[in-house]
Amino acid sequence: MRIVLCYPVGKKHIDQIQAAAPDFEVVNAGQERIDELLPTADILIGHAKVPVNWDRVLEAGKLRWIQSSAAGLDHCLVPGVIESDDIIVSSASGLFAPQVAEQTFSLLFGVLRRAPLFFRAEAKREFVRLPTDDLRGKTVGIVGLGGNGRFLARVLAPWDVRIIATDYFPVDCPAEVSQLWPADQLDRLLGESDVVILTLPLNGDTKGVFDAERFATMKRGSYLINVARGSVVQEKALCEALASGHLAGAGLDVTEVEPLPPESLLWDDPKVMISPHVGAQSARRVDDSTALAVINLRRYQSGLPVYNRVDKQLGFPHPSSVYRGQSD
Repeated sequence: MRIVLCYPVGKKHIDQIQAAAPDFEVVNAGQERIDELLPTADILIGHAKVPVNWDRVLEAGKLRWIQSSAAGLDHCLVPGVIESDDIIVSSASGLFAPQVAEQTFSLLFGVLRRAPLFFRAEAKREFVRLPTDDLRGKTVGIVGLGGNGRFLARVLAPWDVRIIATDYFPVDCPAEVSQLWPADQLDRLLGESDVVILTLPLNGDTKGVFDAERFATMKRGSYLINVARGSVVQEKALCEALASGHLAGAGLDVTEVEPLPPESLLWDDPKVMISPHVGAQSARRVDDSTALAVINLRRYQSGLPVYNRVDKQLGFPHPSSVYRGQSD
């Protein structure tokens, strides 16, 4: 039996995985060999960022479990995997919530405090005072209250804001959240929010959900922060909402097309702050990914349910299965 790795592991990480699964051969494919070696895997741990021939993987019939090193699963939730009763999928949902929250704050305060304008002035050596905005007293709407959304609500709460949220599973409302509504109440959230933060998954229901109609539903002068997936937002509609002044600004860690093309209007908009999909980056990322993989490997071999097991139709785990730092 073989475990194939596809994330930037070092020797210590390979040794940890091997120690947790001594009956398996552990092979580090990296991005360079993942397409070649994935058909030989019983277990995949990682995240293929290069094209993979999933038809060949499914025809081989060996793969039984994918432990993704990412929260987003569009890299592996192809139709054949979704339809397979033999392949389970688990994610890194919530594992990097602190990092995503930090990136959210950098974008949020950047657009509120007009950092793009000040950066432009700095580049021209212009010491110019410009109007800024405040977070205090605003209503913040979080779209998708999973692992990232819940952590974000916790760290936002001390800023004297009202927090509202929507989620597919509107259960166990955190104390920091004033209202938690079902996902179909998105328009209600948009109409009440001064800041809208996207932490929702990408699936068939959410792709392109932020279109011209949705932006029109948002409050005039509100802000959009996207640390989810770029494809949940239609860039053309976003650009139009910014150009008209309906949106006061946007902070984007993800974009509809990545890398963002040089000709995109977003680059030159002084109301927009862009980072290159680094929300989950961390000096501890590989260590933490390996720690979760080791915990889940032990559970998998013992016949216990793995943490973060994904509902493959929805594209994310049920809240009851999300890893919250358990050390078993």
